[in-house]
Amino acid sequence: MTAFKLSTLAEQFGLEVKGEPGHEINGLATLERASSATLSFLANPNYLPQLQETRAGAVIVSAEHAGRFQGNKLISEDPYLSWARIADFLHPVPVVAAGIDTSASVAEDCSIDPSASIGPHVSIAAGCTIGARVVIGPGCVIEAGVHIAEDSRLVAKVFIGRDCRLGERTLVHPGAVIGADGFGLAFDQDRWIKVPQLGRVVIGPDCEIGANTTIDRGAIEDTVLEEDVRLDNQVQIAHNVHIGAHTAIAGCVGIAGSTRIGRYCMIAGASGIGGHLTIVDRVVITAMSTVLESIHEPGHYGSGIPARPQRQWQRVLVRLTQLETWARRLARIEKHAGH
Repeated sequence: MTAFKLSTLAEQFGLEVKGEPGHEINGLATLERASSATLSFLANPNYLPQLQETRAGAVIVSAEHAGRFQGNKLISEDPYLSWARIADFLHPVPVVAAGIDTSASVAEDCSIDPSASIGPHVSIAAGCTIGARVVIGPGCVIEAGVHIAEDSRLVAKVFIGRDCRLGERTLVHPGAVIGADGFGLAFDQDRWIKVPQLGRVVIGPDCEIGANTTIDRGAIEDTVLEEDVRLDNQVQIAHNVHIGAHTAIAGCVGIAGSTRIGRYCMIAGASGIGGHLTIVDRVVITAMSTVLESIHEPGHYGSGIPARPQRQWQRVLVRLTQLETWARRLARIEKHAGH
């Protein structure tokens, strides 16, 4: 990687240098593993002991913690955000050559911008539109009528179902399935009857879809992700779900059908959200929570039980089984006391 002076990075990203502005860095590293030629950062105060011991050539740090490190510093109001921007600058996504690989299968009536890149063993069905600078990696399957807007990237082995829409600068990681049928079934006496899934998946600009994540197409209306929605790996979004802009959802979350998630929400890993619910803007749901009722007020919500030592947890379980007995005993005591 090209070496950059701290003064250059500070000027480009609006930071303040303390130390040697001419010091050059040629890599990024954690506080623990950094060397004199690498840049690190401190965002979590739990790592303050490592800050005092690091050998980093420079550290991105807040003004509050700058005094805890005697070496070169880049002062930032939000060290983690500055780290993200600098990391993106130093490690840009490699440019992929435009063109269609000879092993790809592309229907004749597709509209594919000349600047797009279609990789090996890609299948693109009839009536698709592929925008400028789109990259479709190896093994992707694009069904009929799909529209992929400019600067989007499908890394590899991504499936996009018929008529779905991906907005500008959408990033889809390997194995994601967008637009498979939703789980629509009707019971007829002694067997299930499949309900046709007639809607689409419509994804706004600047979204990111994690590896092996699935987003089901709508039953009648569309499943919708507004702009800048970020989904981690192995997330399940059921049919007709609507997710508001700038919401982030961590791995292994499942959202049942027709639920509406607001803007600027954060849903932590392994949480489950029931169907036909409404969650307002700016809600945070902690890890392994189960949401079975709509949430009408912004704030933090959770129901996961943190792990604890096994013997302590066994005692908690025993007490849980005794709650009904204790409740009846308390009711008798209150009745006898005249409450």
